[in-house]
Amino acid sequence: MAENMHGFEVLVGPYAVAHLRLTQALEGAMNDAKAAAGEPEEKLGKRLNIYLADTLESPTKAPPGGLDLTHKALTQEHEAARKVKQGGDILVCLGNPPYDRQQIDADDTTTKRKGGWVRFGDQIEGGAKQEEQGERPIFRDFTEPATNAGAGVHLKNLYNDYVYFWRWALWRLFEQQNCGGVVTFITASSYLAGPGFIGVREVMRRTFDELWIIDLGGDNLGTRKTPNVFSIQTPVAIAIGVRAAKPSPNKSAIVRYAKIDGPDRDNKLTQLEAVADFAGLVWRDCPGDWHKPFLPEGKGDFFDWPMLSNLFPYQRSGTMTGRPWVIAETEELLRTRIHRLFSASKPDKPKIFKDNNYRKVKNIYRHHLSNDKLVPLVEQKGDSHIKISDLLFRPYDRQKIVEDIRFIDRMGEILWEVNSTSQIYLTHLASAPLGEGQALAVSSAPPDKHAFRGSFGGKDVIPLYRDAAGTEPNVTAGLLDALGAAYGATPDAEDLAAYVYALLGGQSYTRRFWNELETPGPRVPLTKDGKTFAEASKLGRKLIWLHTYTERFRGKDRGDEVPQGKATTIKGVSADPAHYPVEYAYDEAKREIVVGDGRFGPVSPQVWEFEVSGLKVVQSWLGYRMKKRAGKKSSPLDEIRPERWTARMSDELLELLWVLEATLAMELELEAALDKVVAGPCFAAADLPTPTPEERKAPGKAASSGAQLDMFGEQDDVDQDEED
Repeated sequence: MAENMHGFEVLVGPYAVAHLRLTQALEGAMNDAKAAAGEPEEKLGKRLNIYLADTLESPTKAPPGGLDLTHKALTQEHEAARKVKQGGDILVCLGNPPYDRQQIDADDTTTKRKGGWVRFGDQIEGGAKQEEQGERPIFRDFTEPATNAGAGVHLKNLYNDYVYFWRWALWRLFEQQNCGGVVTFITASSYLAGPGFIGVREVMRRTFDELWIIDLGGDNLGTRKTPNVFSIQTPVAIAIGVRAAKPSPNKSAIVRYAKIDGPDRDNKLTQLEAVADFAGLVWRDCPGDWHKPFLPEGKGDFFDWPMLSNLFPYQRSGTMTGRPWVIAETEELLRTRIHRLFSASKPDKPKIFKDNNYRKVKNIYRHHLSNDKLVPLVEQKGDSHIKISDLLFRPYDRQKIVEDIRFIDRMGEILWEVNSTSQIYLTHLASAPLGEGQALAVSSAPPDKHAFRGSFGGKDVIPLYRDAAGTEPNVTAGLLDALGAAYGATPDAEDLAAYVYALLGGQSYTRRFWNELETPGPRVPLTKDGKTFAEASKLGRKLIWLHTYTERFRGKDRGDEVPQGKATTIKGVSADPAHYPVEYAYDEAKREIVVGDGRFGPVSPQVWEFEVSGLKVVQSWLGYRMKKRAGKKSSPLDEIRPERWTARMSDELLELLWVLEATLAMELELEAALDKVVAGPCFAAADLPTPTPEERKAPGKAASSGAQLDMFGEQDDVDQDEED
C-alpha cells in the first residue's frame, strides 16, 4: 500500500500531518498482523509518496533552475508530483477536495484567479484575453455544454475548487491512461442538480460506466435544513464512479442514488460506518439524459403530471442588481442615495457606486425600453429623470428599485418590458428542492432574482403574458384548447394561472408531496373535470388578489383594499429619528410583535413563523427595515437608512400581517381543493401539448437593449462564463 499510494497536498501543515497519520496507520496495520504472529514490529523503509504540491498546477511545466537549498527541496516535491500526473497507471483517485467559490471585487487587480492549469491550460503570457492564449483548458469541457444549452448565466457556480478537482481526476484517470479506474470524492453536492452543472453531469455520464451517489445532506442555508457530517453549512455527497478499460462516451452511465438521513451528525456517521458494501444502502435509479440531475427518477402519479415549466414555457431569472443600495423601502430613501452618488467627485463615484464587470459609471448604456443612449452616470446631473419603481424583493415584501439599466447588473429587461397593470409574475424554485410553505408565489411587480425565498434564484420567474398589453399569454400553444375540449368551455390564461395558484400557492402542496419535491421542479395535477377546475380557479383568483395586495384580479368581494385582520397598532413606533428601531422581537405570551418602542398585535405564532421554503416572511420583512438593514452591503450608500419610522411603514406592516392572516384562513379551502383534484382523474403530461423551443425563448428579445456601447474601444463586461 505504501509503495502504491500517492498524494498531493498544497499546505505545509496538512502535508506534515498526512505523512504522520498515514505512516502511523500503515505501520499499525503491518504490526497488528505481526504481533498476532509473534513477529517483531517493522517500520516503513522509506517516506510515503505524499508530495508538497498543487494538484491543479500544470503537469508539463518544469520549475525554474538556480534555486537555493530550500527551494530545491520544494522543486523535488513538485517534480515527483509532476511525474505522477504525467504517467503510470492509477487505479483509484480519492479525496475530499476543498470547496470554495472564489469571488473577486471589480477593483481587485492583484488576487490571482484560482483553477490553475485545469481552468486556464498552459498559457502563452501576454496578449489580449489572457485566458484564451495557449492550449484549450480542460475545464471548458464542463462549461461549454452549459453555455450551449443556455445555462451560461449559472456558470459562476462552477468556479469552485472542488469542481476543478473533479475535472482533474477525470482527466488523469480516463484521459491519460487506458486501464480504467475509480474516482471517489466527498465534495459539495451542488453538482447533483445545479442548473450550471449540466456540463459536469454530461462529462461524468460520458466518462463513467457506473456512478453511485451517496447524498449526505447537510444544507444549513437552504430550503430543507439538515445536519452536516462536517462543521460547515454546505451540503455534501459521496460519489463513486467506475469505468472499465474500454470507454463508452456515447452511452450514458448508470447512475444510482442513496440518501443518508439522520437527526444529527453522529447518527449519519454511524450509518455510514455500518455500510460494508453496496448492498448496505438502498439505491434508486437516476435518469440517463445527459443533463438531468443526479437525483432519482420519480414513480407514481406525481411524476406523470406536467411540470409547471411545461404549462408556462417562458421562464427567466429575476432582476439581479449587483449592488444592494439600489433597492430600498421607500422612494425617498433611494433618491437620497442617488443624490449622494451624483454629488460625489468623479474619482469617488466608481467606489461609491460599486463598479464591477457588469456596470461602470463611465460607460454608456442604452435604455432598456427605448434603446436610446443614456448619459454615463459619472456625467449625470440631477436625479429628476431617474425612475423609481416597485419590485417584489422577497416573498410578500414590496420595495422600491431604481428602474435604470445603468444601475443594475442584470436587469432582466424583458420582465420590465412586459410590465403593466395586466401582468402578474409567478415565482417558484426551479433548481432546488422546495421546503415548507407555498410552492408558488405571485407579484404584480417584477421580482428580484431571489424573490421567492431569499436565495437559489434561477429561471424562477414566470410572466403570465409575453407582452405588456396582456394579449399574448405565456401558455403552451394548444394547452387551453385541450383543456377546453375536456371542460366544455375553454379557459383563458388567467383561469389557468388562478387554478395553478390555488393548488400550489397554499401550504398543503409541499406537505402532501414532500418526498416527491426532493427532485426540483413542481408538477401540476390538471384535473379532467371542468367543474373542479372552475372551483379551484375561483379560489386561486382570491388568493392572487390577496397576495398582490389587491392590485390584481379584483372582482366581486375583491376590492382595492387589503381586508382588515385582527392585528392592530397597540403602540405606535416613535417617529423620533433618535428612536428609529434597531431590533424587533416577538412576545409569544402577549402575541405581540415589538418593533423598537412600538407594539403590534394580536399576532398568532402561525403568522409570526409563516415561511416560504425556510424564509420567515414577517421576520425577513422587519429585518430589512431596521436601522442596520439585513443582507449584504457593497457601498457607503447602503449605510444611508430612513431618517425616521413613518406611519406608512406601520400601515405596510399591518397589511402584511392581514394578508398572512387571510392566507391561513383560506388554508382549509385550499387543501380541500387540492384533495379533490388529486382524488379525481388528472391529465398526464403525455396527454398535453409540449412547448416548442421558440416558446421557451424571450418574447421579442431585445438582444442589444442595455448593451454597453464600446466608447473606449474595449469590452469591459466579462463573458457569462466568468464568475460574478
